[in-house]
Amino acid sequence: MEYSEFLKRKQTLIRNKGFEPGDLPDKLFPFQKDLTRWALRKGKAALWAGTGLGKTFMQLSWADQVVKHTGKPVLILAPLAVSKQTQHEGKKINIDVSTNNSGILWINNYEQLHNINPADFVGICLDESGILKNFAGAFKNQIIESFYETPYKLCCSATPSPNDFTEIGNHAEFLNVCSRSEMLSTYFVHDSGETQKWRLKGHAEKEFFKWLSKWAVMVSKPSDLGYENGGFDLPPLRMHEHIVKSKKTDGYLFHELARTLNERREARRESLMERCQLAAELSKGSSDSWLYWCDLNYESDTLKDTVENIVDITGSQTNEVKEDRLFGFASGKYQKIVTKPKIAQFGLNFQHCNNMVFVGLSDSFEAMYQAIRRCWRFGQKKPVDVHIIISEKEGNVLQNIKTKEAKAGKMLEQMVKYMSDLTKEEIQNISKQTIKYEPKKQMENPKWM
Repeated sequence: MEYSEFLKRKQTLIRNKGFEPGDLPDKLFPFQKDLTRWALRKGKAALWAGTGLGKTFMQLSWADQVVKHTGKPVLILAPLAVSKQTQHEGKKINIDVSTNNSGILWINNYEQLHNINPADFVGICLDESGILKNFAGAFKNQIIESFYETPYKLCCSATPSPNDFTEIGNHAEFLNVCSRSEMLSTYFVHDSGETQKWRLKGHAEKEFFKWLSKWAVMVSKPSDLGYENGGFDLPPLRMHEHIVKSKKTDGYLFHELARTLNERREARRESLMERCQLAAELSKGSSDSWLYWCDLNYESDTLKDTVENIVDITGSQTNEVKEDRLFGFASGKYQKIVTKPKIAQFGLNFQHCNNMVFVGLSDSFEAMYQAIRRCWRFGQKKPVDVHIIISEKEGNVLQNIKTKEAKAGKMLEQMVKYMSDLTKEEIQNISKQTIKYEPKKQMENPKWM
């Protein structure tokens, strides 16, 4: 038996469970309309689109069509502070979104799930659905189980991390395609004997992406699917590295790079004031907006006392305070903010800001990538300047992030390219035109051969 035939026997047939949509808002671009129509016909689908490609317009249009088709409420779950942004975007396409649970199209924060009755809704949309993997397992399972019977489901997120197949598995499980364990056992194998690391089977690659394209779309720019990019071109991203001098290690001629977690924390404490003072100098006297990222509480506290006119957003604040300050920065109420990626790396649109400073780094490339994408996204009109301030002893951390970035970028490009033709067939019923070769004369070799 061929392996492809073996996979087909194991796969669950993915049928369309949606409906034929009506007219969509004129403001949507052609590729946005086609993706939204595809998701509505599917009934349960994932839209993995690059930051700034208009996922908010698409999910609002999707939810509005489900409401019109069924006459029943639809819920959008979103990260903190995104609710107000979504409500504001809805006004641009004449779609009313309720943030106080008074209308038929609701939006609420993930943190409010315990106050929501999933049975009240005929449709559920997860905004920034990649956020699921960052929640504790119990909360992820709660979302999956709470909306298991919901007829219409949509997941909207940026393109998933190419080396994190858990994220794809969580989406498949939420959308009732299959369980995460079923996906892994069918297409993946344990890597190097570690049960937490999975590698796509080489001979299953084609079948995996074919299966994936039946319920998910992955697109980094419109031209991936054959559309004109139009204004969807990113401005330059300018990275600036600032290295603060470190104290020499006792007994060594030069400083020793921090390797363990304790060594990194000590290196950060040693260079704290120097890093924060340099960060303050970067925006001193500027009338532009500045977004500061830190990794530890004492970095945020020191920046608050060092950088002029800065507002801090911390985990200890109430959700109301955090939401007010994040949305206040987006609307221009606050000129400078400092926060952690885990608080504000998802869903927020800060295209008005093109200056960013990392005063502290973790080893997470994804956290840094998402943080940068709050400003460097489609719709940004200016070059984005990203300043990274570290001590000499922290060189290992920055190099580790650069290595992960190069690997992830290459893998993501391969995934998008691999899926593009499969997705075109799903979205537009487009397939490559081939000319069948039908020879009519027998070829004769020359005598000299």
